[in-house]
Amino acid sequence: MTRGILIAGNESVLFSALAAESSKRVEQYTTAVINSPGQNAAQNIQEKSGVDSTKGRIPLSWNPGSPISGRTLIVSAENWLGQINDAILVCAPPALYRPPEALVPAEIEAMVNNQIKGWFYLVRELALYFRVRESGTLAMLIPEIAAVGGKDTPADLLGASASASFRALAQGLLSSSAAEPFDILGFSYSEAGQEKDFAAWAYKIIDEGSKKNSGKWHRYGKFGLFK
Repeated sequence: MTRGILIAGNESVLFSALAAESSKRVEQYTTAVINSPGQNAAQNIQEKSGVDSTKGRIPLSWNPGSPISGRTLIVSAENWLGQINDAILVCAPPALYRPPEALVPAEIEAMVNNQIKGWFYLVRELALYFRVRESGTLAMLIPEIAAVGGKDTPADLLGASASASFRALAQGLLSSSAAEPFDILGFSYSEAGQEKDFAAWAYKIIDEGSKKNSGKWHRYGKFGLFK
C-alpha cells in the first residue's frame, strides 16, 4: 500500500509548494482547502471529477466550521488513498486590514469558524485516527512573516488572531507528543519567497520518520536552521 498524504489548509504559495513536493513522493495525494466565499461550487466540481489538473492532486470538500466535516474529510481521504500516513496542516489565513469598528460580524464569524474552530475539529479527528492506527505523522506548518505597513495602516486583527490560535494549538500538541503513538511536528519560516525551499526542507524531516524530531518546533531560516 502506498503512502497516503493529506494536505489541508489555506490555498497559498506554501500550499502549492507542499503539493509539488507531494507529487515527487506519491502518484496521488489528497488536499482540502479552506474555501474563500464563493469558492464552494468550484471545489465541489473538482472533487466530483477526481484527480485535479495539478499532478496527482485529489481535491476533497471540507467545511472547517462543521465538526462532522472533519471526520468526513478523513474518511474521504482514506477511501481515495487506502490510508493516511501524513497529515500536513497549513495555516496561512487571509489578512484583513481594518480597524475594529469596520469589521463585519459575518466576516468575524466566518474567520472564527473556518480559521480557528476548524483546526480544533480536524486535529481532534486526526488524533483519533492516528491513535487507532498507532502510527502516522501530524505536521503543522505556519508562516511567521512580519506584516508590512505604516503607522497609519490598520492592523490585521482577524488573520493575526487566527495564526496565533493555530500556533498555540500546535505548541500544545507538541508539548504532549511524548504520550502519543504518532509523530507531531511543528514547522515555521520567517521570510517571504522561501516557500519552495521550506517545503522541501520540511518534507525531508517528515520523510526521516525519526522520533527525535517529534515534539519539536522546527524553524527555517536563511541557513535552514532547526529549532
